[in-house]
Amino acid sequence: MAKELISLEFLSSRGGFNAAVRHIKKTLAIVETLGTNNNLGDLLFESEDEELSGERIALLLRMILVDKLGYKASSANLRSVAGDLPALADELGKWKAVDLVAAYHHPDLGLLTANPKVPRELAAFGALKKRELLVIYAGKAGLPADDLCQKAAELALLLFEGKKPKIPPGLTRGKNPSPETPAPSAAPEFAARPSPQGLSRITPLYSVAVQNEFFHNGNLEAWKRIIESYKTKYPDLQIHIYYEGERILDINALFKWGKVRHGSTIQFTVAGNNIRDVAKLQRYLIQGASPRFEAFLRGSVNTILKLF
Repeated sequence: MAKELISLEFLSSRGGFNAAVRHIKKTLAIVETLGTNNNLGDLLFESEDEELSGERIALLLRMILVDKLGYKASSANLRSVAGDLPALADELGKWKAVDLVAAYHHPDLGLLTANPKVPRELAAFGALKKRELLVIYAGKAGLPADDLCQKAAELALLLFEGKKPKIPPGLTRGKNPSPETPAPSAAPEFAARPSPQGLSRITPLYSVAVQNEFFHNGNLEAWKRIIESYKTKYPDLQIHIYYEGERILDINALFKWGKVRHGSTIQFTVAGNNIRDVAKLQRYLIQGASPRFEAFLRGSVNTILKLF
């Protein structure tokens, strides 16, 4: 009853009512576009509509895949993760008997969706994280879902956890209800992806190898100034840093831990719209993690370097 009252209160305002109408219209438009040869993950992946994010995407998945098309679903908080997502996409691409959609709750970007049979879409998930929620939907597009669809959802989930279950031959037979999207003529530097913060793109993970004996205070200060320079040039973009698979919220932790030594790898992604100069950012960060870090410490403490 309480939830119904909240919904009615939302609809009672002009803004809330208009938002609901827009959502319904977009849902109907997607349903009309979907047909029997399109994959919902593909459509959401290519969408430039920033309103289609977070809870609204979750509603679309439920309304279209489960309620309308009768898709089966399997979900889990990942106990382990697959490391090679392109190889996983290649394997799932052989499952001609079912259509698949993957929904991953990214710890930083919220709900991400993809057609897991398409490598470039799956790559947009970045590195999967343990204990994050993943939902796999499996069906047969315009045909009724069957027990094989439920089995497919469960097996796909195991593959995402890095396991190697036995795949029944029935999954690879028949006509593929979701043919792979043709590859673009030039590989993009990043992939489109809606997110609840209004960010619509995130790059793959870029790696930076530490070349010093260890990542010391000088390297840390160099990184701070490089990142400050990038964010000054592109204030709408965000840099996310990872070490050993964990998000680093405070960059000082890379120095305080004292275990980031020669040969260690620090990773980063850039998120936002109109992402630029990521390769240059990576080159500077590599230099900043090397004995040549002092080049970024010139000028007064408050000086913002013009690197980009």
